[in-house]
Amino acid sequence: MSSGPGADSAPAPSPTTMFSSLKIRNYRLFATGQVVSNTGTWMQRIAQDWLVLTLTGSASAVGITIALQFLPMLLFGLYGGVLADRLPKRPLLLATQCAMGLTGLALAVLTLSGHVQVWNVYLTAFLLGLVTVVDNPARQSFVAEMVGPDQLANAVSLNSANFQSARLVGPAVAGVLITAVGSGYAFLFNGLSFLAPIVGLLLMRPGELHKVERAPRGKGQLREGLKYVAGRPELIWPIVLVGFIGTFGFNFPIWLSAFVDDVYHSGASTYGLLNTLMAGGSLAGALLAARRGTSRLRVLVGAAVLFGVLEIVTAFAPQFWIFAVLLVPIGMFGLTVNVTANSSIQMATEPAMRGRVMSLFMMVFVGGTPLGAPLVGWITDTYGPRIGFAAGGTVALIAAIGVGVMLARVGGLRLKIDLRRGRRHVEFVPREQLATAA
Repeated sequence: MSSGPGADSAPAPSPTTMFSSLKIRNYRLFATGQVVSNTGTWMQRIAQDWLVLTLTGSASAVGITIALQFLPMLLFGLYGGVLADRLPKRPLLLATQCAMGLTGLALAVLTLSGHVQVWNVYLTAFLLGLVTVVDNPARQSFVAEMVGPDQLANAVSLNSANFQSARLVGPAVAGVLITAVGSGYAFLFNGLSFLAPIVGLLLMRPGELHKVERAPRGKGQLREGLKYVAGRPELIWPIVLVGFIGTFGFNFPIWLSAFVDDVYHSGASTYGLLNTLMAGGSLAGALLAARRGTSRLRVLVGAAVLFGVLEIVTAFAPQFWIFAVLLVPIGMFGLTVNVTANSSIQMATEPAMRGRVMSLFMMVFVGGTPLGAPLVGWITDTYGPRIGFAAGGTVALIAAIGVGVMLARVGGLRLKIDLRRGRRHVEFVPREQLATAA
């Protein structure tokens, strides 16, 4: 991949530090715009979940809303990846950011005018999902064009830190706004917040972007992307893992709203507090990932195992403060799973295929929600929030163990247990090394 004129005489890549990719002007503009719109997005998520719960009194209805928002990703996600590989990403993102802002403003008008009904929320959630089909793979793969391969892992981690920083602010502000003046103003802020990334994209210098050869228009590009992933274990197994975790382990709007309403008998401000605590853990996980600068599959599997275990333990926390505190490490390990899978997949993918591969990644991670959210909502309504939460954690744990075993087999690794003092007690080692030790 070339970075434009003078690429052959480019200086050696600078060492990766926690915030090194922010030294790049285009990425700095992108990150600044994203933190504003991400704050609005989190405000809308909280307001949307609480509005649906207020209108219907049902956790299943919240699950249906989430399902409708992510259903387009499940149905059309791979086509969005084809478009992201084929079209110039900066103009494409300008169009998607405008469209996403309009969906927020439409919901604001309906809510502030007092005419909002639950089907209005369902419809706007579905329309937002349609735009996300193209926006997500374009935005994910555009990072590589802004920062280049040397800073890609760092920039992916900082993107997640950016998102989680907004998650710290958004739910807290949304909780106060909903309590004081209602959900409509949270939707209004979200619609207006998309002006920030639009301005950032317009101010970028196209000549400083790393040029990536775009896929030409042709038949069979969707099938080509699937075949590419299927032949690479380092891509397919992380995608399988995040698929299970995204479908069953990340249904926090359902669980947290149900815990607040049914178990702790509280209101929107408590719901915002719990989301903020989880965001704090997620931010810590993102910054630690940025500091590492590399993405190892063993970190991915280990974080997924701990994520599942913590969800099961938290589901049966006897007191509110224990439940709240445990959300912090859940956020940290959940984010570690997401960032590690994202960056390892991007770095293992050829640039011309990156849009399609990332669309598949996002399709299984968030597109599985239409399958998981109604089921998890039904379990939560029928058997209670604790059983619903524990069920999601159990599926995540089983998936993590299964994928860990498959990756170990593909890599020719075996589990080594050494109980002697001063040794690493449990680790994966190559088969040959284990045979020599035996």
